[in-house]
Amino acid sequence: MVAREPNLDLHRVVRRRIGKSRVDRIFDGFNYTFLALVLVGVAYPLLYIVSASLSAPEATIGGQVWLLPVKPTLRAYEAIFEYRKVWIGYGNSLFYASVGTAINIVLTVMAAYPLSRPDFRARHLYMALLVFTMLFNGGIIPNYLLVRDLGILNTRWAMLLPQGLLVWNVIITRTYYQTTISSGLLEAARIDGCSDLRFVWSIVVPLSGAITAVNALFYAVFHWNTFFDAFIYLNKEELYPLQIFLRAILIINTIEADLMDPKELEALEGMRDLLQFALIIVASLPVLIAYPFVQKYFVRGVMIGSLKG
Repeated sequence: MVAREPNLDLHRVVRRRIGKSRVDRIFDGFNYTFLALVLVGVAYPLLYIVSASLSAPEATIGGQVWLLPVKPTLRAYEAIFEYRKVWIGYGNSLFYASVGTAINIVLTVMAAYPLSRPDFRARHLYMALLVFTMLFNGGIIPNYLLVRDLGILNTRWAMLLPQGLLVWNVIITRTYYQTTISSGLLEAARIDGCSDLRFVWSIVVPLSGAITAVNALFYAVFHWNTFFDAFIYLNKEELYPLQIFLRAILIINTIEADLMDPKELEALEGMRDLLQFALIIVASLPVLIAYPFVQKYFVRGVMIGSLKG
């Protein structure tokens, strides 16, 4: 009588004894090759941008930069950070991203949790109204008039409240709650005298760390990259986000090019290329720093939140 191997299912036992078939090895080789090509296709442009931003202007213009910096220099970064308004923009963008994300998370939880409750009879009606806003909106002029009538024009609130809730995130969060928060938890909490608000704060939120991290990343990147709202609702430089000032740096260099002789223009063209690459790094750095901290939740939260609608 053959004893069973403990804690191993039949599939794992068979795979261990017979090994991988020829077809499996070919399939794995194809996957590894394909993923390696994808990695090169994604990583090389990023490495090139970093190397080009650190290379001398003449090396960038002459196409000498392929992988590593040529004649390394920090001229582009010095030019950017000597521009005082860049620091103002950085502060504003960090404020909009942090405070805006906090507002988004609170409103998303407040909207998604009731919509996930089967005893909320009007949930389908409210869900339909939310989805309707994804397809149709009033347009730029009605939105501007609304912001003006609310009295938040030329204030920080104009960058936060109009984008306080994104319907797609509500849908994902609602689905996550439906698939992970069982009705038995709510019934047990009610037996212990727990209110709905206490249940959300003490049970739902701690159990939803994955989807909360995913929402925080989505919202933070959204606020960090937002610049169009600043064009519409703001006319005070002290309130502009970083992207507005970065755009101004490129425009100033373009205007100055019309007043220079050919030799100065050639030097400026090289410096402009350096600025473009350096601006990409400066604008993307905070997101690149924050992403590793939420990456482990990213795939799990999105996949669980999209299992069923």
